[in-house]
Formats: sequence, structure tokens, C-alpha cells
Amino acid sequence: MNRAASRKKRTAGFTILLIVLVFLPFLARSPYQMHLVIMTCINIMLGLSFALLYGTGLLSIGVAAFWGIGAYTSALLVVKLGLTFWAALPLSGLMAAFVAFACGLVVVRIAGVTFLIQTMVINMILPEVFGHFEFFGSWAGMLGIPAPDPIGPVQFIGKTPFYYLILILLLLNVIGFWALYSSRVGKAWRSIRLNAHLAESLGINPYRYRLLAFMISGGSAGIAGSFYAHYFQTLEPNMFSAFKSIDAQIFAILGGLNYFLIGPAIGAAIMTCVPEILRVGKEIEPIITGGVLVFLVIFLPAGILSLPGRIRSIRSGRGRGGAGKQKMTTRTAPGV
Repeated sequence: MNRAASRKKRTAGFTILLIVLVFLPFLARSPYQMHLVIMTCINIMLGLSFALLYGTGLLSIGVAAFWGIGAYTSALLVVKLGLTFWAALPLSGLMAAFVAFACGLVVVRIAGVTFLIQTMVINMILPEVFGHFEFFGSWAGMLGIPAPDPIGPVQFIGKTPFYYLILILLLLNVIGFWALYSSRVGKAWRSIRLNAHLAESLGINPYRYRLLAFMISGGSAGIAGSFYAHYFQTLEPNMFSAFKSIDAQIFAILGGLNYFLIGPAIGAAIMTCVPEILRVGKEIEPIITGGVLVFLVIFLPAGILSLPGRIRSIRSGRGRGGAGKQKMTTRTAPGV
């Protein structure tokens, strides 16, 4: 009964949220607010990509690398080969997934700090590749990337069409990840995260399942990169630095790493909108990001979504303590 009630609540909450998201462009007051919402959706996709890897026991500082691969692949396919955006979008995700597969054959073999450093090195090398080759536009970047091709009467002028496109991509991403987490593959990922050696003794191959997660994570980030390239219509190598991968970590950590879907969404919304509201400059943004990360690791390691449980445990602990004191007083009173 409790499960059925909780399921109904989740369904009702998701339905209400979906209705709000559909009508959000009519509620926003300015294009700038819609821009923040669009960037939040992109950051949610990056946070989901990191959370997927964490679900297999892998900590990565390379999400932005595959985000950049998707962005540059899409831009090159459209600008240099003349493909439409709708053809370049899936191809960008496939290219990012292929590069993740090629890199994962080596880096996924050893988890832990080794994997973390290797993905960071990949993310540090990639902007250098984009910047040192004229084919990618060099350090000046790629300019004049066209917007997505019209779909019938829908033309991608203004923020509203871009918003609905990224919303559809995000929903497909969430549905796909939810299906994976609910399947046998998701159960194997959770087993590997809890204890890789024990999972291996049960017949689960950690290397293959982690490689699969690495490919899916890279492909998802590549799709987000394709949208990003045609939304901003310009690319620079430094857009995809390791700092952006650290941001993706914070999106997931801030919301809660144990909440693989809603956690990155909440974290991305906070970390995207709050700095803009406070008008934080780009010069001190890395300092604030690092400070938030240290604060989370020390004081809130399970994320914001763990706060209700912690508050309940504190209250129940106080209640038990108060009851114990009353019992002690009752027992000692006759002897006083």
C-alpha cells in the first residue's frame, strides 16, 4: 500500500513537473531567463553522464571532453560536409561514444584514482588538439555554425524552439537512463559499485559493464555537445576544459550521488542559476566552484536530497535521548 501510494505521488509529481516545463516559455519574463533554463538542461545532461559513471564505481574528470567531441563533430559535419543538424545530432553522439569506447579499452581496466587521472589527462589534451589544428578552427574557434534546420513551420529563431528541443533531448536522456537503471544492466552496475570483486565472483564482468557505461556516458555528453554547438553557433577549445568536468561532478554531488536522476537535475539548476543571479564573474567562478566542492565533501557528502533523512535521524536521535533521560530520572528518583 505504501509503495502504491508513493508511486502515485511520484507519477503525480512528474506529471505536474512536465506540465510546468511545457508551459514554461509562457511564464518566463525574458529571453535571458529562457537562456538560463536551456543551460540548466544542458548541465543536467552532463551531470547525468557523470552520475552514470559513478553508478559503476568510476569517478571521471572527462565528461567535458566527450561534450566537446560531440560539439565539434556536429559543427564539422554541418559546416564542412553540408549535413543537416538532424543527421549530425545522432552522429555526434555516436562519435563521442566511439571515442569513449576506444579510450575505455585502456582506461576502464583500472578504477579508482588511476581512472580519475587518466580521464583528466584526456580532458586536458582534447582542448589542445582543438586549438593547435586549423581543421578545428584553431584557438580562434569555429564561427558561423548554423542553427538547426527548420521542421516544417518551426524555425529555430529565438529561445523558445531551442528550449523545446533541449527539453525533448533531456526527457529522452532521462527515460533512457531510467530504463537502464531499472534493467539487469543497472543492477549489475549497482553491484559493481558496491563491491566489484564480489560482483565478479557472481559472474558479472566489471570491465565490460564499466566500458558500456563509459560509452553511454560519452554518447549522452556528445548529444548535449551537438545541441550546444548549434545553440551558441560558435565554439572555442577552452569551453571544454577540465573545469567543466569538475562542474559536472558538482552538479551530481550537490544534488546527491545516490539519486542518479533527480540529484544532477537539482544540482545543475542550483549551480547554473545561483551564480547568474549573484552576477559572479568568470574570474572567481572556479574559486567558488572549488569552495562548494570542498563544503559538500566535508559537510554534505550525500547531497541536498539527503537533508530530509538527516533531519529525521537527528530528530529521532533527540527523541530517543529525551526518552532515555526520562527513564533514567524515573529510575533514580526513588533513591534521591
